[in-house]
Amino acid sequence: MKTELFKNSSKQSLSLQNRGHSSTAHPTPLAGKGKQIVQGRGEVFTHFISFPLAIYPELKKKVDAFRNSILGNNNDNKQRTLAEKGIEESMFVSPNTFHLTVVMLKLENEKDVDAALAILKDKSFSASVMHALDNRPVFVRLKGLESMNGSLDKTRVLYAPVEEVGDEGRLLRACHVIIDAFVNAKFAAENAKSRLKLHATMMNASYRRDKSKGMTFDAREIHKEFGEINWGEYLIREAQLSKRSWYDSSGYYHCCGSLPFPLE
Repeated sequence: MKTELFKNSSKQSLSLQNRGHSSTAHPTPLAGKGKQIVQGRGEVFTHFISFPLAIYPELKKKVDAFRNSILGNNNDNKQRTLAEKGIEESMFVSPNTFHLTVVMLKLENEKDVDAALAILKDKSFSASVMHALDNRPVFVRLKGLESMNGSLDKTRVLYAPVEEVGDEGRLLRACHVIIDAFVNAKFAAENAKSRLKLHATMMNASYRRDKSKGMTFDAREIHKEFGEINWGEYLIREAQLSKRSWYDSSGYYHCCGSLPFPLE
């Protein structure tokens, strides 16, 4: 039975308190053992540009309720059923790190990080992003669940599709501006723009602790129950330079710096 948390969702107010932006200095963050993201010929990325969604408590509650609804209680029958489908708790995304990824970055040292921050602070870059957004707030809608590889019975990544509210293409244009800047700086893969697919990951088989169990799981029952869920509409407040495997006190990825988006 679907939890009450999923029944209603409404557009978030533009007057929501701003989360604030971390200093461009590099304080010692809370260290954590993160899940490595490897893309393209085994290259490991160290940072990424994210649109944080974990700033919305009501969305975090929905993500947590989704996980708890599937995992259920700890009785043996339930655990055997999950095991047969290849599902375990470690595969679920933490509500504290819920986000959209714009582009993965490889910043090998402090000099690279400073150069990436300089891009975010560049007035010409900021003006181009704001122009792409038409200097107006942009909302996204998260609805349903889909398998990244298209086969629900052998799912690698289960995600909530993302669409721009109003379907004007402003967010996509802003993403392209951001990606181009980091590709030109040699911090992102040359084909990063063609690989862009804004999505909110809910479950990822690569997070599984025991890799011998395979890299897919059966998501058919999950999709049957949650495939049409409306997760809500949310304001994109900033593009953040996030550091992988390091977390701030909120539990979200360590913020090295950010570019605020229009709020009104």
